[in-house]
Amino acid sequence: MTSSASTQRYQGALMNTFGPPKLVLARGQGAHVWDEDGREYVDLLGGIAVNALGHAHPAIVEAVSTQLQTLGHISNFFASAPQIELAEKLISLVAPGATEDAKVFFANSGTEANEAALKLTRRTGRTHVVAMDGSFHGRTMGSLALTSKEAYRAPFEPLPGEVTFVPYGDVDALTAAVTDATAAVLIEPLQGEAGVVAPPEGFLAAARAIADEHGALLWFDEIQSGMGRTGHWLASHSAGVTPDIVTLAKGLGGGIPIGACIGLGRAATLFEPGNHGTTFGGNPVACAAALAVVRTIEDENLLEHVTVLGHKLRDGLAADPRVAEVTGEGLLIGVVLTEDRAAEVAAAALRAGFIVNNATPRRVRLAPPLVLTPDDAQAFLSAWPAILDEAFA
Repeated sequence: MTSSASTQRYQGALMNTFGPPKLVLARGQGAHVWDEDGREYVDLLGGIAVNALGHAHPAIVEAVSTQLQTLGHISNFFASAPQIELAEKLISLVAPGATEDAKVFFANSGTEANEAALKLTRRTGRTHVVAMDGSFHGRTMGSLALTSKEAYRAPFEPLPGEVTFVPYGDVDALTAAVTDATAAVLIEPLQGEAGVVAPPEGFLAAARAIADEHGALLWFDEIQSGMGRTGHWLASHSAGVTPDIVTLAKGLGGGIPIGACIGLGRAATLFEPGNHGTTFGGNPVACAAALAVVRTIEDENLLEHVTVLGHKLRDGLAADPRVAEVTGEGLLIGVVLTEDRAAEVAAAALRAGFIVNNATPRRVRLAPPLVLTPDDAQAFLSAWPAILDEAFA
């Protein structure tokens, strides 16, 4: 739907890793974006769960502008107040009461947070990791080794690591795969790339017990599901399970690149000077943006808002007979269709002025800004039957 001139310029200047863009966007405000031709869309994907406060939120604009005028980049030879404050805040949110037994490493993205976590698991002296079928943990070589999708992995094999994949949610398979040589068990409490797939009740608790039995670390990748997206700071909080490692990114910076690897308990002290590093991680500007995100979620009571609005969206989407199931929590939502029409649904939605994602042939993913309004949610629900009519025609 983008103009041919912009498409040609894009294809002439950028590597072909994503194919031609669906749109060339010019500006955004809240949960709305406008393309270069001035057409308006409701952004129900949020930059793939990144834009927690939507576009151009004044809290982020002010935080970034103020910090840039004070201190921009300082490298990892020095510390800054935003870096320290954000680390302390994340520890208090991820594991309340564990302040003295938790430490944070800041990176620039989700895949970098997972690279740090993978290296952290190697500090146990073990190399084996058990990961899940349907998982997605990033595109760099280490995080790709932990990602199950064959199409992503095959062009770059051999990949690092000794990784065993087991069916997501299968306790028996997990029990059989984890041994005394296992360094870590890696789980997304909600699988985002797979189309918002939730594990069966009790699976995360069982994983905690299995990891403990074998002295392995339990690692939750909350890059997509964390930072209030499910109505909890972490998706795993609803299960009451505390891991040894948590990785965060996406919504953490509200659009400013930042990731975090958080070690709890013994995992907090596995890294020593020289074991890992980053040039831009912990940048004062990125940390200031993340602090603005956290404060806004707290000040505007967005966890409750996400919970209530998520229920409304899921119930409304599920009411159509062409929807087999609706999965997820809060504003991380998967719509399972009765036929393989997800690409057609995403295209029809875009023509109707709504941005959604066809995660798999039969699953549509929604991850809108946490500030999505009830009116925008209702507008999408009102348009939903016509979108399905067009997609299923």
